[in-house]
Amino acid sequence: MPISYARSFAGVQRTREANQRVGYALAFIAGAINAGGFLAVQQYTSHMTGIVSSMADNIALGQIGLALSGLGGLLSFLAGAATTALMVNYSRRRQLHSEYAAPLILEAGLLLCFGLMGARLAHFEGLFVPATVMLLCFIMGLQNATITKLSRAEIRTTHITGLITDVGIELGKALYWNRTDTALAPVRADLARLRLLLTLVFSFFFGGLVGALGFNHAGYASTVPLALLLTGLAAVPVLDDLRTQWRRLRRGGC
Repeated sequence: MPISYARSFAGVQRTREANQRVGYALAFIAGAINAGGFLAVQQYTSHMTGIVSSMADNIALGQIGLALSGLGGLLSFLAGAATTALMVNYSRRRQLHSEYAAPLILEAGLLLCFGLMGARLAHFEGLFVPATVMLLCFIMGLQNATITKLSRAEIRTTHITGLITDVGIELGKALYWNRTDTALAPVRADLARLRLLLTLVFSFFFGGLVGALGFNHAGYASTVPLALLLTGLAAVPVLDDLRTQWRRLRRGGC
């Protein structure tokens, strides 16, 4: 793989095509984490809609412990998104190449921890919820904020409700009958956007299938290849920064 191509996935210079490529990869990873994570912790950790709804239900039913568990997952997702914002803005102020790559490297490291220590983490309670659930929610918040910042909110990868909604909108446009006896502009579907949305949905689904099969056969260790994939997406910009820093140190020491 050419270095320039590898750099385009998480580099600071963004193009629509690069955003789409990294979006497909991250949707696959999010689907795998969500489905495999469900088998590990019996809870989906990517969509906060269900968690917030379950919190309301549990409060109404008097299940305060379960409501607090949902709150723990929600706060973990929120903390992950906030961490991405801190890292991106820190890198941007210092004109680093790893502006978007750094959160992905962090995600890879946390996934590796989950893969290697998930069984042990499941026995630790933190904020009324197992540490495994909090870790996965944090990872999902981290990733969703990263792709949001990277694509300027054009792409989402950790949940598909919005994607399916947008697919429906574009299909509705495609099916609309435009009368020829009107001066109004015809309704046209954005076929390029429709292809993007459908590919993201398929990537999430395929990732979920791979994640579920992987966890069934390899358990927590099935997340290690996902961590390696994330590292591959983000490695070149991080290496660019390390190379720049090394050159500065050498010049300073001469």
